[in-house]
Amino acid sequence: MSIKNKLNRLKGHLGTEKDKQPSPVKLSKSSIDVPFKEEWEAESVYPYYFEDSYCLVREKEYSLDQMHGIYSFGQFTAAVEAWNSSGIRHPLSAAGHGPENLFFFDTETTGLGGGTGNTIFLLGQASLHGNKIKLKQHILPHPGAEIPLYKSFLESIDYSTMVTYNGKAFDWPQVKTRHTLLREHVPKLPPFGHFDLYHAARRMWKHKLERIKLAAVEKDVLGIERKDDIPGFLAPMIYFDFVERKNPEGMLGIIKHNEIDILSLISLYTHLSFQILQLDEKQTSRELYEVGRWLSALGESSQAKTAFNKISEGESLEALDARFALAYEHKKHKNWVEAAKLWRDTADKGGMNERLISCIELAKIYEHRLKDLSKAFIYARKAMDLFDEITCIRKEETNIKKEELSKRIGRLERKCKGT
Repeated sequence: MSIKNKLNRLKGHLGTEKDKQPSPVKLSKSSIDVPFKEEWEAESVYPYYFEDSYCLVREKEYSLDQMHGIYSFGQFTAAVEAWNSSGIRHPLSAAGHGPENLFFFDTETTGLGGGTGNTIFLLGQASLHGNKIKLKQHILPHPGAEIPLYKSFLESIDYSTMVTYNGKAFDWPQVKTRHTLLREHVPKLPPFGHFDLYHAARRMWKHKLERIKLAAVEKDVLGIERKDDIPGFLAPMIYFDFVERKNPEGMLGIIKHNEIDILSLISLYTHLSFQILQLDEKQTSRELYEVGRWLSALGESSQAKTAFNKISEGESLEALDARFALAYEHKKHKNWVEAAKLWRDTADKGGMNERLISCIELAKIYEHRLKDLSKAFIYARKAMDLFDEITCIRKEETNIKKEELSKRIGRLERKCKGT
């Protein structure tokens, strides 16, 4: 008998053996034990079942007139509307989106490091649904339940833009890492924009906050006081205890901590939006100055000038800084006379470094634009004197090179003599 005929005879036996293999058993919901189920239900937490496992899900709603710090949740919708009518190009702009297109996201993890050894045990999100803010938290009951956890989460995020606090560096990369390990079993990660409020808060308030942690911004900027809050560094320890004992008591504290984090993102986005759009009536001079600097860096010169002009009067540090910055805006648009006027003022006042730079800019303008060589020479010499004074006091070099100053002075001296 040929090899081919032998293989054909064996096909039936191979199929029969395959058919005899037991089918995978799918457990019913009622057969899955959820420890302390009644205690969870009392806290609006219910199981989400998938195949032979489950995760826990908590949902809560808030009215738009509810306050969280100095803002109501309804003011978030006003912030989005303001972006849509502003015309300002900005990394935090919600232009083109409705308030329901944004979702606010935060995680709790077993550690602060990256990589596969760090597990996310809580995925929290909030967004606008109709006339309510809806919070949804997905909780990992034990390390083996990540598939239902991510399936539950990914079914809930059909949005355009995610809002986080340091999420670009930490939260979302962690989600991507865990998703890579589970991608054959759960939906794909959807593409969307990302507003990371950490970098915005750092730019706006690093002058007044030693650390730009969310809790510090809550307290000192948003007027949010946490009561009986569990410190974030205790979360991994509490979670591991929960996995061992199943009792939800400690986890409920972490869930509440995560809830406040997410709600604070809504208030913070609202506040940053009103700050950048210059709609906050209580905005300080320093905040306006930082907004102006940010808008200038983004090329929004007209809006930057508006911010600087609001605080440019007087002799305060912010006023002097605003006039110094305004001079650069005029220079961008080749308004040499206006730029020179402002720099003449800051060449005599303010910090030594600003005075030094003002003198150098004046020397450039008078030499190349206004064609007044004698004034150019005076300001170049004044710049050299300030340079020597700064390096003597601080015992360090500035960004200005002495050789360049000497070269400028020598050239102007020759020009003045007509040689």
